[in-house]
Amino acid sequence: MRALTLVADRQLTVAELPPPPPPAENEVQIRVRAVALNHIDVWGYRGMAFAKRKMPLVVGAEASGEIVSTGKNATRFKPGQKVVMYGALTCGVCKACQEGRDNLCENVAGIMGFHVDGFARELMNLDERLVIPVPDGVSLRDAACAPIAFSTVQHMLFDNAKLQPGETILVHAGGSGIGTVAIMMAKAIGCTVITTVGSDAKIEGVKALGADYVINYRKDRFEGETRKITKKKGVDVVFEHVGADTFNGSLLCLKRGGRLVTCGSTSGPTTTINLMQLFQQQYRIIGSFGASMRNIAESLDKMAEGMKPVIDTEVPVENVEKALERMESRQVFGKIIVTL
Repeated sequence: MRALTLVADRQLTVAELPPPPPPAENEVQIRVRAVALNHIDVWGYRGMAFAKRKMPLVVGAEASGEIVSTGKNATRFKPGQKVVMYGALTCGVCKACQEGRDNLCENVAGIMGFHVDGFARELMNLDERLVIPVPDGVSLRDAACAPIAFSTVQHMLFDNAKLQPGETILVHAGGSGIGTVAIMMAKAIGCTVITTVGSDAKIEGVKALGADYVINYRKDRFEGETRKITKKKGVDVVFEHVGADTFNGSLLCLKRGGRLVTCGSTSGPTTTINLMQLFQQQYRIIGSFGASMRNIAESLDKMAEGMKPVIDTEVPVENVEKALERMESRQVFGKIIVTL
């Protein structure tokens, strides 16, 4: 079977690997149909793995597919059924897993496509516990954006930031995969959305998604523009995932008692903050990583109700390196889908 493998930093190849054996008792075998690219793929591609890993490594952290066959104790799925897969090898038995907080698993064995072999292969076996059904009416292309992009935003906005109808939110990088989703989810509950983009070419795109105000951060300081828009009151929530370049400016955009939720650091992981500003303004800074399987199901339900991901391009598996380089240079609007 074909698989997209990372053989060295910044070196991908399409390899022929042996197909998996029949699924074990609690496993299902899945034919992977679509892989959605994320910045975690960029980090892995350029060597920022944060943990030891062995190469060659099958890449791909977010995907959808169809059930091929099931083990004798795997009763939740039938051949031909559309599914998405959870991207972390959680234990299923620790307190966090038992409470449905999968992304806080105490014994996680690795992130798929990052520390252990991922989804960019034609066939794979997986414990059915880590598989989520796709509702009718949701395509495999769209569903591939649920396990990370949609669910990460769902977890950030509603589990962590506790975003409420009528609040004002600043969404950074509104043209990114998760930025586009954050705009749609915030607007769906009646929030005022301010967003940033890196080029004028993306302005109309984010407005079409519902953004009320758009700031080109390459032309204007987003901190000053946000304060003007809010008449110096600041926003209730900042959706932060850029990191070092924007973090302190994001704090300046918050109203007193505002919440900043962050899941990424694409511009760098290290910054300094003014602690006096933090406690005097009573900011709440919330770290968020990944999501739960419940969040993925919630995201798929939103897709079934009509909230569709923004797809930049679909590329064959042979062209993934060019796609990752486009993501690295921020020349993408929405998600890139890899077809197998």
